[in-house]
Amino acid sequence: MPIKSRIRTIPDYPKAGIQFRDITTLLQDPVGFRIAVDGLVEPFRDIAIDKVVGIEARGFILGGAVARELGAGFVPVRKPGKLPHDKIGHDYDLEYGQDRIEVHVDAVKTGERVLLVDDLIATGGTAQAAIRVLEQLGGEIVGVAVVIDLPDVGGRARIETMGHDVVALCTFEGD
Repeated sequence: MPIKSRIRTIPDYPKAGIQFRDITTLLQDPVGFRIAVDGLVEPFRDIAIDKVVGIEARGFILGGAVARELGAGFVPVRKPGKLPHDKIGHDYDLEYGQDRIEVHVDAVKTGERVLLVDDLIATGGTAQAAIRVLEQLGGEIVGVAVVIDLPDVGGRARIETMGHDVVALCTFEGD
């Protein structure tokens, strides 16, 4: 059974016309979870990676597992007010306003090789913000790995325009 069939689609969530791709069904399936983690790890297995960075919240689940498989450290990218130590952040635009991500200032050191992991790439705004913060800290982005790409929304193209490769395990067209 392919990975895409393990992802639940919830129509009209969080608003009418949106097809929400819910990976909780993938994560609760032990075979599906293993397929997802292996798929995210495989393209980077032979590349030196110091840190895997997971974007809140589903990126934490996947990123932690990927970091363990790659023998790398794990760094959480959080929403504002969630990190207790000195942090650096980046504001980014959403279709309905603005948001912000933050990371501890000592989470990534200059020259460390970083893999960014999340569940899904849509507009790419959150990933772009995370890349900017990680590069500001001196990290070298070796790739962006996601379970789902929504190509019609254009996020993957935006990340690739920044000069970074994107690995996606599946795509959902028309979303």
